[in-house]
Amino acid sequence: MFIGRERELTSLNTLYKTDKFEFIVIYGRRRVGKTALINQFISDKKAIYFMGVESNEKQNLENFSKTILDYGSGMYKDTVFLSFQAALEHVFRLAEKERMILAIDEYPYVARSSKSLASTFQLLIDRFKEHSKLMLILCGSSMSYMEDQVLAYKAPLYGRRTSQMKILPFDFAQTCRYFKNFSNEDKAVIYGMTGGTPQYLRSMDDRLSIEDNIKNTFLNPISSLFEETENLLKQEVREPALYNAIITAVAAGASRMAEIAAKVGESTSVCATYLNNLMALGLIKKEVPYGEKSARKTIYAIDDYMFRFWYRFVPENYSMIVRGGAELVYRRIEPNLPDYLGKVFEEICRQYLWKLLLDGEAPIDFHDLGRWWGTDPGTHSQTEIDIMGTSDKNTALFAECKWTNEKVDTSVLKTLAKRSQLFHYEQIQLILFAKKGFTRGCIGTADEMGNVMLVTYDDIMKKMEV
Repeated sequence: MFIGRERELTSLNTLYKTDKFEFIVIYGRRRVGKTALINQFISDKKAIYFMGVESNEKQNLENFSKTILDYGSGMYKDTVFLSFQAALEHVFRLAEKERMILAIDEYPYVARSSKSLASTFQLLIDRFKEHSKLMLILCGSSMSYMEDQVLAYKAPLYGRRTSQMKILPFDFAQTCRYFKNFSNEDKAVIYGMTGGTPQYLRSMDDRLSIEDNIKNTFLNPISSLFEETENLLKQEVREPALYNAIITAVAAGASRMAEIAAKVGESTSVCATYLNNLMALGLIKKEVPYGEKSARKTIYAIDDYMFRFWYRFVPENYSMIVRGGAELVYRRIEPNLPDYLGKVFEEICRQYLWKLLLDGEAPIDFHDLGRWWGTDPGTHSQTEIDIMGTSDKNTALFAECKWTNEKVDTSVLKTLAKRSQLFHYEQIQLILFAKKGFTRGCIGTADEMGNVMLVTYDDIMKKMEV
């Protein structure tokens, strides 16, 4: 089942209709659905689709030649081109007569095996682009390779592309549309376990309970998700053990560089390199308090929800899981799910605010959103604000997000109002997000203050039309 990606498909179809040479670079981390997007796009069009393999140049050239033959180009059976240049030139000449697509998936595998391939593309694009009807798509999962060797200024193909698409996991609204039978609360749990990555969503079954889904995937030794973190690291990095140690340290609460280095027993310079690579893979993110730039306040967190869920619950229960103790492990996990979903709910609330902004309904015209933390000078204690955004020097919004089964009371609103006074904005918008709603006292206080929005989880779901 193919869902979503309407914006990407619209863009690709718009480029296709130009009937002139187009060169699109599509990239994104593994499992996000790049191949599914390409196949959906070319399904009703004349296209040559070729997926590179992690092999040598000879094998890839033979496979590419067979793919061209299958297109029906008039070649003899078992023809193999003498070089990639000859094969690609043949395709470019076919596209002089009719609109056609050449999509090369996992391009880095092919380019690494054929060192001159990028220069060959450069040569042929420059020769044929003025009278070619070819739509060329190069796609890759190696983020660093695609950014450094295809998109970067010093890359041979720089300046030749006509468009590029970085494919990201589904957002919360798109994730919800994938499932019809889950309750609204269940959809938040599913998003918190998969992060909207299509391949992971395919492992979930909305005919089953959340409990059964967790048991069947993360707590099942034969499930693909049970070993996904290890397999993905092995595919992407050369020293998965050290990367695993770093992610484990971050998952255990080590958020600053010195803490992470101490946990894994490496220098901060070594950890910095590895953390940068994990950030490039979309697995780790670094943050500073909203509106600040001080590097010494930088903290690190797991950015991928599937990794976050796995490292939060699987390693400490690993021995029990492999012995078939899914039932017992789930009983350990279940009481911790509300706390785990707190940060997930914050992200859902941020997406809701962006939706309001794009629809022209936001309380302020903010430029960005982020989390703030720091010292309250009045109490000399650490405090934080879940969501903060500003539109100019005089206007800001502050939001608190509560994923609890109890209604949010007045004390939460007063605390947020007090924290907003740590800043000096003339106009302030306060927003409370609540899973289950608000007490009468909180609603009354919000009405009296006049600068408060109260948003329930049901309100979010209605706005996002899921």
